[in-house]
Amino acid sequence: AKMAAAASDLLTGWCLFGLALLVILIFCWVYVRKYQSRRESEVISTITAIFALAVALITSALLPVDIFLVSYMKNQNGTFKVWADANVSRQIEDTVLYGYYTLYSIILFCVFLWIPFVYFYYEEKEEDDGNTCSQVKTALKYTLGFITICAVLLLIGAFVPLDIPNKKNSTEWEKVKLLFEEFGSSHGLTALSFSISSLTVIGMLAAITYTAYGMSALPLNLIKGTTSASYERLENTEDIEEVEQHLLRIKSKCRDGRPLSSRDRRTLQQLEERLRTLRRRERHLESIEKSWWTKFCEAIRPLKVVWGVFFIIVALLFTVSLFLSNLDKALHSAGFDSGFIILGTNLTNPLNMLLPVLQRVFPLDYILITTIVMYFIFTSMAGIRNMGIWFFWIRLYKIRRGKTRPQALLFLCMILLLIVLHTSYMIYSLAPQYVIYGSQKYLVQVRFIVATYNQLGNIFRSLLYVNVLFPFNLDQCIVTRTYLFLHKFWFFSAAYYFGNWAFIAVFLIGLIVSCCKGKKSVIEGEVDDDDSDMSDDELSVYYH
Repeated sequence: AKMAAAASDLLTGWCLFGLALLVILIFCWVYVRKYQSRRESEVISTITAIFALAVALITSALLPVDIFLVSYMKNQNGTFKVWADANVSRQIEDTVLYGYYTLYSIILFCVFLWIPFVYFYYEEKEEDDGNTCSQVKTALKYTLGFITICAVLLLIGAFVPLDIPNKKNSTEWEKVKLLFEEFGSSHGLTALSFSISSLTVIGMLAAITYTAYGMSALPLNLIKGTTSASYERLENTEDIEEVEQHLLRIKSKCRDGRPLSSRDRRTLQQLEERLRTLRRRERHLESIEKSWWTKFCEAIRPLKVVWGVFFIIVALLFTVSLFLSNLDKALHSAGFDSGFIILGTNLTNPLNMLLPVLQRVFPLDYILITTIVMYFIFTSMAGIRNMGIWFFWIRLYKIRRGKTRPQALLFLCMILLLIVLHTSYMIYSLAPQYVIYGSQKYLVQVRFIVATYNQLGNIFRSLLYVNVLFPFNLDQCIVTRTYLFLHKFWFFSAAYYFGNWAFIAVFLIGLIVSCCKGKKSVIEGEVDDDDSDMSDDELSVYYH
């Protein structure tokens, strides 16, 4: 009966997973179709963007599933469940590990091969309307550089040993043989971990740039709302009248046949461009004012305020917890050479306190950790949407509803893939023991070891260098598979530590800027001076 119940639970879990996968695919399709340009949309770029965005969301959802599975195999008294014998637990661990292998390999494939190829293919298509073979060859030539970088990262991770042998009289052949033995024993885990960690550092920079700003901008925009369409339309009408009067004054100077000066001609050209932009704004504002979507948004305005308050509370909880966690590392870790790694918590943080409390009522702790992960992803999307895509101080693309170019969508999905890789470490920084062990409990053997807390801390700190954690309960607790990809290389952990401080600083700056800014325009970013009149038809789909 117990085995049947376990099988039923697993079947239910797979059904829920399939349903979640379907929901993710539908969301990705709607999101990409909402923002892509109708005039420049292409089938391959659309499919690539939807696929990459789905992979990002599925990978982010794997961490809560990993934590749930290791916790589900044990009872509240610390003993394993009847069905969770050694073989079953090993099968579950291997399944989750293969899931990480698959998703991380797909991310490497997307970041280093598929997305660059599609991007360069459409760049060549815009510059050269020649045959398809020429475009494919040029795209492959540029993509080859990304493939080379990926190969170098995999080779470094595969053949650079973590533990250097002390044998001074070993031959070169023995050293090479050792490298291949280590590569075979780890089943490529170290190589994949090094490559993923390298991308995670880039994802950390993207999170500092976009996610930190999105965590402050998204809640405050929901709370403040947008300006009224009727009020903006009235102001826009006044601006149109003022520009038209100015144009008439300039044109009146040449009524008697006298030519305009060069200064007047430049002013006349600027005013005509300004008038075209204002008239496009007028058409958009008129469409928005009459649309049913605007009326619906006004009706749910109180709900948006509630969501905004909830999101800002989650952001503050996240930031305060991250600050206390980093402060704990600064005060109690072994320093830079160990990657600022600590065991346990000396300074508790709100999230670390909240998770053990929520563990008493299933499944509140999983709901919280899933909410934080999804919030991290959606605020990243909001940050990219508000800021656009930048390369240092140069803005490459804008993300606008119904007017986003295919290349911009590919960039957006690539950035999200990199940010997702950094999500696991961010959550680990907030609640390390929960991310590694979940809600597992173990039976304590008092006579096993007698030592003071400081002595235990020194023992554990020394064991970190051989990747051993909590040796006295490894036979009673199962670690999550995500831990196998964390802290393989101390220098990456050190980079993440400093990145967390930068993330907190950017969040605070973004919070101050968002508080000082007024309400956003109801057509924020939808009408620019460089838009053509044909682009007005692209947005009409959303307003009628």
